[in-house]
Amino acid sequence: MSSRAGTTPSTYSPSTQKKKPQKPTFNDSNGVRSDGRGFYQCRPAYLKTGAVSAAGGSAYAEFGNTKVIVSVFGPRESKKAMMYSNVGRLNCSVSYTPFATQVRGQGSEHKEYSSVLHKALEGAILLESFPKTTVDVFALVMESGGSDLPVIISCASLALADAGIMMYDLVAAVSLSCVGPSLVIDPVLEEERWQDGSLMLTYMPCRSEVTQLAVNGEWTTPKIHEGMELCLDACKKLAGIMRSCLKEEADSPSIQ
Repeated sequence: MSSRAGTTPSTYSPSTQKKKPQKPTFNDSNGVRSDGRGFYQCRPAYLKTGAVSAAGGSAYAEFGNTKVIVSVFGPRESKKAMMYSNVGRLNCSVSYTPFATQVRGQGSEHKEYSSVLHKALEGAILLESFPKTTVDVFALVMESGGSDLPVIISCASLALADAGIMMYDLVAAVSLSCVGPSLVIDPVLEEERWQDGSLMLTYMPCRSEVTQLAVNGEWTTPKIHEGMELCLDACKKLAGIMRSCLKEEADSPSIQ
């Protein structure tokens, strides 16, 4: 029997040797991180409103490899509020797609993040403007690339504004990691894995008001002060980008 002409068979067997995670490298002399950013440099932010046509308001956020989409529904009649209430209700839900993380098939609701998102946004919304009704905020992490929670909060604030929900101000959120002696803002996954401490701050710039502050790990007082100042400054600049996104959307001609 004559042999068929073809390419040489190639193997695609998986390797049995597992790679050990390596600590991210920092060039202290130049202040450069492994991804080329400076210690105090945030990732480029891409923001877009109106990402979900079926929702009352929505937004999409892409910060490096972190990609989040948030949908807002309501205000609608609150089923739980049997008696009249002078203030509305805010429901928040954060979930991950099955392909969002490196471990596939682990997409699920993140109850801790849902609670933090609620606390960060609740103080910014005029709940009395929609009594006996409920506003639902659904955040979906499409890809987890680090600093997921602050991206979720900022994107949710933008989606609420897109939905026309009355707010005192936009809420911008930024996180920071302490890796050895270095403070790195807007950390990626590799930096979060090796962090000795983390700090996340959510802020309403126009009111100079912090809506949420989360600190984990061991921090000295000077380090916390430095970290908060860095996050506050970054939040102010991020809020400017968020306002520009809303303005561009408002100024763009609508397609009939």
